[in-house]
Amino acid sequence: MDKLLDKVTENEILSIDDWIEIAERAPSARLFQLADAIRCSKHPGRCVTYVVDRNINYTNICASGCAFCAFYRRSIEEGGYLLSHEQICRKVEDTLKLGGSGILLQGGLNPAIPLSYFEDLLCSLKRKYQIYLHCFSPPEIHFYARLYHLSIREFLIRLREAGLDSIPGGGAEILDDTLRGRLSNKGSTAEWLEVMRTAHLLNLPTTATMVLGLGEDTRQRFLHLERIKNLQDETGGFLSFIPWTFQPRHTVLGQHVAEAIQGEPYLRWMALSRIFLRNIPHVQVSRLTQGMETARLGLHCGADDIGSIMIEENVVAAAGAGHQADEQALREAVFQEGFIPFRRNAGYLRLEN
Repeated sequence: MDKLLDKVTENEILSIDDWIEIAERAPSARLFQLADAIRCSKHPGRCVTYVVDRNINYTNICASGCAFCAFYRRSIEEGGYLLSHEQICRKVEDTLKLGGSGILLQGGLNPAIPLSYFEDLLCSLKRKYQIYLHCFSPPEIHFYARLYHLSIREFLIRLREAGLDSIPGGGAEILDDTLRGRLSNKGSTAEWLEVMRTAHLLNLPTTATMVLGLGEDTRQRFLHLERIKNLQDETGGFLSFIPWTFQPRHTVLGQHVAEAIQGEPYLRWMALSRIFLRNIPHVQVSRLTQGMETARLGLHCGADDIGSIMIEENVVAAAGAGHQADEQALREAVFQEGFIPFRRNAGYLRLEN
């Protein structure tokens, strides 16, 4: 183990089997130390960033029916909705009043939405509010491009021209089709990577995510990290990586999962992600699924970003996550850990404090 960790320190190439051995046997303290050293080398000055934004879920109607989702509704089910542009504008105005620096738009795969809904919405939001628009996960983009008989590139160009600034990394879960096929029908590993590759080539930056606790094994987690690393080597378009944990309550999959991954097991994988993905600038600790105490510890285990003051979030909350915090409490927590908090937008541009 010491020899393997020495190779990690020197950034030597390791096999997946080597990484599995490290994940299963390395002392947590050593992993945290290595991850923190990488964080410090990339972000000297003890700076920790965060964003004040709102996750507006424009529709909960979804054709996918993921076993890990408690938010979606079928088109014929009671409670399904599609927000009007006026409703979304009111949410944006409320966000700006609360100091929001951007809008995250995500929703279900709703076959009844016309292309004009998205183009007119983005144009309107950018024209009225000049706000940063971080919108539409790869499964959404792939689904709607196919619905409108457009290529991924054509659809992304139209969204970019309408005002899209960057793309969130949702829908990745675990990038292994053996697992994905058991959990949902919302897209393959290749499709997720295709959307991200195309976005990067169009100079649309993106984030990347990983969901822990879906029934995957250690090898599948490293295959996921490897696929993201390889695409980043190719394009350099990922701004950050966010590992978070499956929230089992109220979901079909949750009936087979005892409890969500919390605390040290989560921090080990966040540290491993920071060590493995040295080519991605930022790693965000998932305060939303882990809570503030674990998030504070994460700042010493490789994370340089503490996530969002999420003014609104529905998808993860529907599955049981309830860890909220206001901006003052978050900034105080960062200060108490010996860091300097900086507000940013979803493009990781630091804003005035």
